[in-house]
Amino acid sequence: MTTTLDLDPVREAALIAAQNDAFRRSILGTTPVADAPQGHFVMTRGVAALGIDAQLELTRLVAAYDEFNTDSDPQGWHEMGVIDLDGTMVWFKVELYDVYYTCGSPEPSDPAQTRRVLTLLLPSEY
Repeated sequence: MTTTLDLDPVREAALIAAQNDAFRRSILGTTPVADAPQGHFVMTRGVAALGIDAQLELTRLVAAYDEFNTDSDPQGWHEMGVIDLDGTMVWFKVELYDVYYTCGSPEPSDPAQTRRVLTLLLPSEY
């Protein structure tokens, strides 16, 4: 039996990036992505303090984000991005956990063994 651990690193990175993209696009809930990986979308207190309008706009921007490059995404996983919202820099980070959210996923490219947490945060909160 072949597991995702048997994938070469380039194929695995492409698989994880596609899963992270599907998860990000599914956070709006208005346009469900078929077979989107499971997980949670959260924001820090600093982002929450920006107000509901900023939160909604940031959610839309994260879902549509497509500015990954080798500097900001060295593993090719599409796991982190930077958004400028009217002069306020906001980061998002996708972390890959086991199904109990207790530690890192044993096989990050296997949706059956991985849960995602996408966090919106201010750089000062990192």
